[in-house]
Amino acid sequence: MRVLMTGGGTAGHVNPAIAIANTIKKYEPDSEIAFVCSSMPNDAATDLVHRAGYDKLYRVDICGSYKIWNPKNIKTMYYLMKSAGQAKRIVEEFKPDIIIGTGGFACFPVLNAGVKKKICTVVHESNAIPGKAVKKLAPEVSCVMVNFEQTLKLLPNAGNIVRVGNPVIESVSELQSAQRRTEKSKFARTVLSFGGSRGAEYLNIAVADMLAEIADKYPDTMFLHAAGKRDYEHMKSYFAEKKLDKKDNVVLKDYIYDMNDKMKEADIVISRAGAMTLSELALYGKAAVIVPSPNVAANHQYKNAYALSSAGAACLVQEKEFGSGRLKSTVEELLNDKVKRDRLSNAIKKFAAPDANKVIYDKIKELLR
Repeated sequence: MRVLMTGGGTAGHVNPAIAIANTIKKYEPDSEIAFVCSSMPNDAATDLVHRAGYDKLYRVDICGSYKIWNPKNIKTMYYLMKSAGQAKRIVEEFKPDIIIGTGGFACFPVLNAGVKKKICTVVHESNAIPGKAVKKLAPEVSCVMVNFEQTLKLLPNAGNIVRVGNPVIESVSELQSAQRRTEKSKFARTVLSFGGSRGAEYLNIAVADMLAEIADKYPDTMFLHAAGKRDYEHMKSYFAEKKLDKKDNVVLKDYIYDMNDKMKEADIVISRAGAMTLSELALYGKAAVIVPSPNVAANHQYKNAYALSSAGAACLVQEKEFGSGRLKSTVEELLNDKVKRDRLSNAIKKFAAPDANKVIYDKIKELLR
């Protein structure tokens, strides 16, 4: 099978593409897989795709647009026209049997080129609320795959739409996992926290302030925080200012590449409410403190987080509550109450789609037949 994967911008778009590619490789090792991302210097695909072991990475010149009139939209329109020609050449050169997009503005010209050439095309939408590219492509592509049940109603013009859940990048070898479990053994628990591939300034600072107060109270707990590549240097200085760099049970990273493995090992996870993250939390049954980003379209992260919180499946803390100390009190409550951690774990598992990878692969084979 020759597969052209496209999507990008943030890890939330790239990681589902890598998960689907890995699943295809698992069942058909001889498959030829290439990726297409934007030429933007901060596109997460540039790093993540190569780290996942895929060498063929094409680029198109395209960027996002603004909802209201902005002079920068002139540049967006120029790139949209330019990327159409670039995508057409990529499709003609690679000759894919199928093109699979996972959202983000980079996927639009590539899937659109595939539609025009009558190639089998699939778009997967991880978020509850579909993005502009997905909405535009839904009536044209061979199939739309979605993660949330509610998304089915938001794409009424899709010709072929199916709920499959969210694909997850599978774990590394059991040997490596066993080594990590041994390394962890000196700590009774692990608290994992992160805000996203690029970072989340307010969440980073709130976590650092919290750790400055509680790290010494829980010497048997490992606190692992990923600040994001954009914010890492600043947070490194802030952690030093708070004397956190001197604490044996506090670790600061710029980015965690084996996130699913680290999440599996964690007892408590503090995170945003992105679709990929929530799918992994549900799959691994994690006691979670979810801090939705207030800076996303239609406030969909809050809606995702509220759905879990109202079902007793996660603790919801909003950024506006940071000043009240609610993040600290919530984390300490979970650290001191294993019964509550177990209750959250069991409840969030009900939101999991454990067979999503195989379901997506089977649907791809069906479409190709």
